[in-house]
Amino acid sequence: MTDLAIETQGLTKRFGAQTAVDGIDLAVPRGAVYGFLGPNGSGKTTTIRMLLGLVRPTSGAARVLGTEMPRGLEAVLPRVGALVEGPAFAPFLSGEANLRRFDSADRHASPSTRGARVDEALERVGLAHAAHKKAGAYSLGMKQRLGLANALLMPRDLLVLDEPTNGLDPQGTREVRSLVRTFAADGTTVFVSSHLLAEIEQLCTHVGVMSAGRLVAQGTLDEFRNAGAARVELRTPDVARAREVLERLGLRTEAEASVIDATDASGEGPAPDEIVAALVAAGVRVHGFTVREESLEERFVELTGEGFDVVA
Repeated sequence: MTDLAIETQGLTKRFGAQTAVDGIDLAVPRGAVYGFLGPNGSGKTTTIRMLLGLVRPTSGAARVLGTEMPRGLEAVLPRVGALVEGPAFAPFLSGEANLRRFDSADRHASPSTRGARVDEALERVGLAHAAHKKAGAYSLGMKQRLGLANALLMPRDLLVLDEPTNGLDPQGTREVRSLVRTFAADGTTVFVSSHLLAEIEQLCTHVGVMSAGRLVAQGTLDEFRNAGAARVELRTPDVARAREVLERLGLRTEAEASVIDATDASGEGPAPDEIVAALVAAGVRVHGFTVREESLEERFVELTGEGFDVVA
């Protein structure tokens, strides 16, 4: 059995002359919480739809839970829970009735335990109090929760969530984050597309970034950050002398008053203790020295050249 829950090779989708997804190689480890990031139109949702068999790829291959897709749809989909492009429910039915309706359409779901499954799913997403309220009267955040409840009606090996915190207030967002952690702790792989970088940074173990249909980076969260330029901040009254030392070490410097920002774009520069030693040896007075880890947002902008204020 492969140790990857999702694996693609050269996965491509074209719509006429437009290439929406361009030869991507995803590698999502089993048990990971994988954050799938990208600006509007980068190909995230199209990729998800191909993985779930909703769209047939133009070329390339995809395996989900060790099975080739879309050939293995019938075997794979019962093991996958998904919330894609916002949930859609019958507005005149209650939240509970909607879930019962979806559960009855699943030939793998036992009718004898349907009520217990629906009640448990509603409880897990904090909707037990609104179980008998019509779905048409639900807020956007409540509909998102109901969509999550639907994905949780049966035990899942993989959850695919497209903007799962869309429309949620801070408390609801924290609850969803807690739920996702619970799934991961139980061994479920979670593949989550989001535009909320802070959420991804707190939640995910792995990250993949899409830009213009291409997968421009992926790896563990630490690998992703460490692949960027290393930065240190130095506080010293000896600015000119310090900049000479830092630039001799191959660092690029910028100074404002008594603070110097030094960047190692190569990633092969000296270690922090070596930098401090060189400064002290040159007679530079070091009043403060900080190694600054690159944020997820900075790394994203570096890779895509775009800010991250979109919701695709």
